Amino acid sequence: MLELKFVDSIASIGEQHWNGLAGTENPFTRYEFLWALEKTGCTTVKTGWAPHHAAVYSGSKDDKSRQLVAVMPLYQKTNSYGEYVFDWSWASAYQNYGLNYYPKFVSAAPFTPSHGTRLFTDESEVRNDIAKLIFDGLKKKAESIEASSWHILFPTEEENQLFDGIGIPSRTGCQFHWFNRGYASFEDFLATLNSRKRKNIRRERQKVAERGTRFETIAGASITVEQWDTFYQFYQSTYMMRGMEGYLSQEFFAELARNMPEQLFMIVALDGDKMIAAALFFRNNEKLFGRYWGSARDYQFLHFETCYYQGQEYCIQHKLQSFDSGAQGEHKIQRGFEPIITYSNHWIANEGFAQAINNFLDEERPHIERYQTEASSLLPFKKES
Repeated sequence: MLELKFVDSIASIGEQHWNGLAGTENPFTRYEFLWALEKTGCTTVKTGWAPHHAAVYSGSKDDKSRQLVAVMPLYQKTNSYGEYVFDWSWASAYQNYGLNYYPKFVSAAPFTPSHGTRLFTDESEVRNDIAKLIFDGLKKKAESIEASSWHILFPTEEENQLFDGIGIPSRTGCQFHWFNRGYASFEDFLATLNSRKRKNIRRERQKVAERGTRFETIAGASITVEQWDTFYQFYQSTYMMRGMEGYLSQEFFAELARNMPEQLFMIVALDGDKMIAAALFFRNNEKLFGRYWGSARDYQFLHFETCYYQGQEYCIQHKLQSFDSGAQGEHKIQRGFEPIITYSNHWIANEGFAQAINNFLDEERPHIERYQTEASSLLPFKKES
């Protein structure tokens, strides 16, 4: 017997129970990260990210052996900001027909375009049954509050197939990730590139070095208050250049530093003793995640050095297998970042719009696959003879 509950705060589930199922390997779906977002006001009704997480229990309420067997991050959204799987045109189409696209439901790591597990279950439970239970419950919830849809963003390929199989159609996207193929050094990696691209990277790095810029890698627990303050100024300036404010608060980063410092570090660029740029990275035992960056002003090639080359060197030094540097960015191709397919799933309540959007997804898919193929042909690696 399984019972589904929706909770308006991850604190209702608790760190021990959430991490007992979700684990802490993925920094963006562990309790500490999601609770930090909620606690500091980044995911609230006001920001359009109201927590509404799914929790599944086995046994009846009166059963003493009743236990939590599944959790899934879930948010009731009133906008499409911070998702990185774009549905603004769908919202516009709803508006044109006099319908409301918001609220909608989203299962994701907020403000984080990184793929990973979205449905966390006890090994003894059948994931397909739990996915159906949540889907059925969410359809009823959507009807009661007139929500338009449910979107599962950046699930694993296996989960994408699972949700597609129960009636939540799949969408594909493309990102660029770097893979460490056992390189002994950055020069070892460069040796795999064709001559022209290898020279370009060396030239970019040399230009940064000639300015006297040096770099320090600071473990999460060792980042000072002053360094966090400067980093946050840089982070906000990156958004201000686009006429907007960053999604995340300074208090949010302070929470991460207190509660999960072992999974983050900062690479700072220094001119003498003065910080001129900084990038915040997350990691687990296998993968590096590049996430937030900013600089005092626009220095030529400094972004590439701080966010990409320093990250690649870190992966090599610490024997991490891959580097997820975030969404978009065709400029990453010539730096050895390879195009990979990402996934999302989308259920639309309105039957007419559901059919139209499903047709769009079917038409979009071969274009994404063709784009991946074309992007792969531009990679800078030496051609095998």
